[in-house]
Amino acid sequence: MITLSCYLYKKPFLESFEETPLLVAVLTYMGYGILTIFGYLRDFLRHWNIEKCHVAREREEQKDFVPLYQDFENFYTRNLYMRIRDNWNRPICSVPGAKMDLVERVSHDYNWTFQHTGKVVKDVINMGSYNYLGFAENTGTCADAAVEATHKYGVGVGSTRYEIGNLDIHEEMEQLVARFLGVESSMAFGMGFATNSMNIPALTGKGCLILSDELNHASLVLGARLSGSTIRVFKHNNMQSLEKLLRDAIVHGQPRTHRPWKKILIVVEGIYSMEGSIVRLPEVIALKKRYKAYLYLDEAHSIGALGPNGRGVVDYFGLDPKDVDIMMGTFTKSFGAAGGYIGGKRELIDYLRNHSHSALYATSMSPPVAQQIITSMKTIMGEDGTTLGADRLRQLSENTTYFRRKLRDMGFIIYGNDDSPVVPMMLYMPAKIGAFGREMLKRNIGTVVVGFPATPIIESRARFCVSAAHTREMLDTVIFVFAAPPSLMCISNTTLSVHRWE
Repeated sequence: MITLSCYLYKKPFLESFEETPLLVAVLTYMGYGILTIFGYLRDFLRHWNIEKCHVAREREEQKDFVPLYQDFENFYTRNLYMRIRDNWNRPICSVPGAKMDLVERVSHDYNWTFQHTGKVVKDVINMGSYNYLGFAENTGTCADAAVEATHKYGVGVGSTRYEIGNLDIHEEMEQLVARFLGVESSMAFGMGFATNSMNIPALTGKGCLILSDELNHASLVLGARLSGSTIRVFKHNNMQSLEKLLRDAIVHGQPRTHRPWKKILIVVEGIYSMEGSIVRLPEVIALKKRYKAYLYLDEAHSIGALGPNGRGVVDYFGLDPKDVDIMMGTFTKSFGAAGGYIGGKRELIDYLRNHSHSALYATSMSPPVAQQIITSMKTIMGEDGTTLGADRLRQLSENTTYFRRKLRDMGFIIYGNDDSPVVPMMLYMPAKIGAFGREMLKRNIGTVVVGFPATPIIESRARFCVSAAHTREMLDTVIFVFAAPPSLMCISNTTLSVHRWE
């Protein structure tokens, strides 16, 4: 489907999520069915020691106890995942910039173990890293500033912020983040995942309701579960589903007692990393205001990558940051660093400083990492006295538009929003997951392939992450591979009955 703009949007809001063709769905299910049958056959052979078993299993003296390893997830891992395991965890030996160097490895036992050959695959085009603005680099102003910070402060702090780990560089970084976001205050954390999983429990608890998008990241799901709040899930980016849950929450209140909820917290992401979709933020804010709820916005992938000023999805839609109660994001993508942040009203941040486990117990952020954040953020804001930040924002937008248009014109099924630098290309069939990743690497292109259980079983895909560091020649190289004869075993009009929107 393609969603069109409405009165809340200042420009057309175009997203494409084409349904899996029926023939492809049937063939995909058949493929998984055949793999499952052969998996049970191999397990039978392993049980009778006809085939060597490489995985953990119960000893004979444990046979009367509850089994530890005989579950479907383990079945899937040893019989399906192992077939294509060589597509993940590839070690690299360079900065993960526009190009990278991979350590070559081989397996002589069907991906159960790997051995390094001692060779290095040079200049692999990196289409998998979240290096949206190209700040993941070991030369330039950011790298020089990080080196200088290392000489001044060292690499590690060895303490929490509340003890003796609070440096002036941390204070400067948080003030800069607040100014960048347009909020009153902010605080930073050393780990992006923990920013969600440890702070949501500090914001909600028993008697509170969390309304979560069904495709929210695992860190948001974990944080919601740890909070002890009641969780209800609405369909992805579906405002009718969200409004129905909000209305029911207001009308019926808490289960059994029907008392009003202490808080209702809507949790969404800016860009969804597996779908390439952008949150329908104007509509979410309108619903939030109408039903007096709170809004938690995770901008891990959108901060720095969207908006005319690179300030995320709020900037992209031209909205007021004050309309978002909790603005969360990470420094791991567009800023080429590590950690996460939360921004909002000063009262909120002061509260989190005293109640967040991630703030109270986690070691302080490494000084060179903090300096990388400061330098890259000032570059984006233009405070370094150059136009480098604006140039990279423009280059990212142009690369995204060009790459998406080329793939769509060639007939591939592409998910997500036209302005999203996350570009999922559908593969569907299980055999094509492994074949695609291997064949792309043979052509010196590094990609991320994703399948079940990270995606629905009939929606396996390759996911490209476009960067401002990619040149037009690099993108054309990737596109040229798709234009080559179908020996690549990727998708084409004939093999997958592709239908595209005109």
